[in-house]
Amino acid sequence: MKFPYTEKVLEHFKNPRNVGKMEDPDGKGLEGSPACGDMVAVYLQVDPDTKVIEDIKFESYGCASNIATASIITELAKGKTIEEAKKITWQQATEELGGLPPVKAHCSVLAVEGLRASIRDYEEKHGLVTEKEPTTTDVVRSRLKHVMNPMAGLDIIKTELVTKIDVNDGTVRLLIDLPSDHQFATAIKEDINEKLESLWDVTDISVVFTE
Repeated sequence: MKFPYTEKVLEHFKNPRNVGKMEDPDGKGLEGSPACGDMVAVYLQVDPDTKVIEDIKFESYGCASNIATASIITELAKGKTIEEAKKITWQQATEELGGLPPVKAHCSVLAVEGLRASIRDYEEKHGLVTEKEPTTTDVVRSRLKHVMNPMAGLDIIKTELVTKIDVNDGTVRLLIDLPSDHQFATAIKEDINEKLESLWDVTDISVVFTE
């Protein structure tokens, strides 16, 4: 039986580039879920004047394809402006690696989405978003899909930990089906705030736990 991975995939898997966590990044993005088997976090350091990605790192939870594609994505993005990095595609990443098994194509998509999420985070934090759509319950729900429920290994939306979302005049109010003194309550609240505070029209976030 033919081995499914190319030599370049194995090289990036065994010796991944730019791996690790970045302290105080200018932008960061997280895509995927450990419960699904794959997750990628991407961290950026961007020159404020030229908007060039000066440094980029990633953390990966998953298979060889996941690690290899995240590694190649960071190589492709480093030294590019954020506008240039936005144009990197999963097909480009796959081609750079000499191909991936069809069943692993989602890994390259995940890596690219992680990169784009980190760029979006940077743009939102630095007021660079040109198309400012108002925050809705759907937008909030989408952001909260990246907040993990540590008890289940899935996000707090899928596990129905969020029982109510209200968005009104810049205030987001969430009702969480968890006691306020639960061991994970503080961590979940901090993660929620981190995911929502960069939304341009959100001025206040209220996270209410059930008693």
